[in-house]
Amino acid sequence: MTRPHRKTQSPPQPAVEAVVRAEHGDPFGFLGMHEEDDRLVVRSMQPRAATVEVVDAGSGRVVASLARAHAAGLFAGPVPGKTRFAYRLRLDDGNGAVTEIDDPYRFPPLLGELDLHLLGEGTHLRLYRRLGAHLTTVEGVAGVAFAVWAPNAQSVSVIGDFNDWDGRVHAMRRRIEAGVWEIFIPGVGAGDLYKYELKGPDGSLLPAKSDPFGFAAEQPPKTASIVYDLKDFDWQDGPWIERRGAAIAREAPVSIYEVHLGSWRRVPEQGNRPLSYRELAEELGAYVKDLGFTHVELMPIHEHPFSGSWGYQPIGLYAPTSRFGTPDDFRWFVQRLHQQGIGVIIDWVAGHFPTDSHGLASFDGTHLYEHADPRQGLHRDWNTAIFNCGRNEVVNYLYSNALFWLDEYHIDGLRVDAVASMLYLDYSREPGEWIPNRFGGNENLEAIEFLRRMNQVVYGEHPGAVTIAEESTAWPMVSRPVHLGGLGFGYKWNMGWMHDTLRYMSKEPIHRRYHHDDLTFGLLYAFQENFVLPLSHDEVVHGKRSIFGRMPGDRWQRFANLRTYYAFMFAHPGKKLLFMGSEFAQESEWNAEGSLDWHLYDDPMHRGVRDCLRDLNRLYRDVAPLHQLDCDGRGFAWIDCNDRDNSVLSWLRKAADPDDFVVVVANFTPVVRDFYRVGVPQGGWYKELMNTDSTLYGGSDVGLGGGIEADTIPWHGHPFSLPLRLPPLAALILRPEP
Repeated sequence: MTRPHRKTQSPPQPAVEAVVRAEHGDPFGFLGMHEEDDRLVVRSMQPRAATVEVVDAGSGRVVASLARAHAAGLFAGPVPGKTRFAYRLRLDDGNGAVTEIDDPYRFPPLLGELDLHLLGEGTHLRLYRRLGAHLTTVEGVAGVAFAVWAPNAQSVSVIGDFNDWDGRVHAMRRRIEAGVWEIFIPGVGAGDLYKYELKGPDGSLLPAKSDPFGFAAEQPPKTASIVYDLKDFDWQDGPWIERRGAAIAREAPVSIYEVHLGSWRRVPEQGNRPLSYRELAEELGAYVKDLGFTHVELMPIHEHPFSGSWGYQPIGLYAPTSRFGTPDDFRWFVQRLHQQGIGVIIDWVAGHFPTDSHGLASFDGTHLYEHADPRQGLHRDWNTAIFNCGRNEVVNYLYSNALFWLDEYHIDGLRVDAVASMLYLDYSREPGEWIPNRFGGNENLEAIEFLRRMNQVVYGEHPGAVTIAEESTAWPMVSRPVHLGGLGFGYKWNMGWMHDTLRYMSKEPIHRRYHHDDLTFGLLYAFQENFVLPLSHDEVVHGKRSIFGRMPGDRWQRFANLRTYYAFMFAHPGKKLLFMGSEFAQESEWNAEGSLDWHLYDDPMHRGVRDCLRDLNRLYRDVAPLHQLDCDGRGFAWIDCNDRDNSVLSWLRKAADPDDFVVVVANFTPVVRDFYRVGVPQGGWYKELMNTDSTLYGGSDVGLGGGIEADTIPWHGHPFSLPLRLPPLAALILRPEP
């Protein structure tokens, strides 16, 4: 007996209207294949289709035609059978174009319960492997799995060039237990552009959002995320990874070249374009190696919309900026530097983010990543939003990002930007403009805990990596272990040393006797932290002039001052950091939209500074007393720090073996000082390792002729002494012969 055909029941109208407005809170409960009234029903939102047919994925046979249930493009209808089966949809646009697709709404949930639990707990260290866009295969079908955290959104859709940026087509499944939305979209592939379309808690349409976990992005001013596969790169830097921990250790010579990739060198014959990642890998790598730097530090390479922020207002924390190439091009850059024995540190911005509409700000219509109260959530100096470190999912986002760069890009270290602004609730705020912590203090307890945990995570997962704090206050124990009460950083920038010494060097030599303490004060606290001595980009912008531009005197004296200053820096306890261009005495302030003034290499005085810097790097690397106890008080002793009338300083740098030492004498006036006597611990011949007044560097060649014999005349509390001829505006580094 033939079973009579039962009339198809129309879909419930409220659900239909919600789907066509992309407002359905549970699209997977309505779209796709469902058992209803003892039969199977398929529904699909296809605004550009004239007809939709259901195809059995196994046999390829058309089993049903769906009726148009709404003029906007919702199709629905029954299919034969009572047991769900794999199916495809055949779409005809009415103009002769027929395509077959796998229905995203026939696939199961993507994220496991453990993923969701760890996200809510804030302990999913590799969250980037689950959220974002990932090429994958589900039930034998290739596509992309999308997932995004937006707990307060009424609905979320993936929009992209694969669906004409129509939020009605790929509405996502809500995993209510963690506030995550997910969908697997078959047929989407690498290179496809996408964003998220969200409706806020009140149903209002928000600006389309880039993916917080997007691995690649369009070049600004465009703002879409790009599907990118990070799985296929064949790393060839194993030997470096094995030894990189020793290269950044407290006992190692660490000399860092700070670089802004967009303005290091440009190609004037090609519209003054910047170099690509792959070009930089060869040219910058060879240059840095030749000068003897051990590491490069890159100003932020995260994707950022405004070039004038130099990267310090990032939106794509998981995407290297597309200005210089693809993510794999950047990996190539890192690998090539590693193969040349050069470590790569990146500036990492974890304290704040810009409020551009396509970014994290008000991401799901609420203050999700940032604090709601502007007294906590608004950074007044930069008009940016401050991460809410009191929220598990937010710190999880940041922990995961720190590990992401170490995992996926083999980055050797993170220099954390603006740490002071994170530590203090009243940073750059007047009374009444901030909210005290629960104890009534100005310490940001949540940010402190985040920084400690971040350092534990980084060093726990990548023991050979390093973290460096840009921290400008006297906060204690920044670079001490967490278990001892510290913040857990490996190093801290010594901002006080930088300010004091630059102030001193800017004075005319005749006035320096009145500012002598600017050079010596730093030794009172030099070993309280593991310090990096930074002459960074911040010191060569905003009217401060270049480092060379601060040097007083006539032209010869300015170069001599700079060479002396660099020798003082390299012979001073602490690791070294120098901003690009300073190595050859860039005369003008740094311009992020141009190139360094490479034409200055035609001038022998500029080449002399470069050659002096190269030799200082070589000495620092090869002579143990100059680096081995950089962060240990046993490695330094004044000979005479009180000769302010002559503006001369003399000191010892010692290796772990106290009998291995060098003598450093610096004359900060343009006066030759004959028979200037300094005490030394032992007799014998002292070889002249460095004289910054050498004609090789553009100096006048006043000095010791290669070395000097110690006298048996006690001086400065030592049993021997050296009767030196001090060159003008110059430094000497001497080492006793065995």
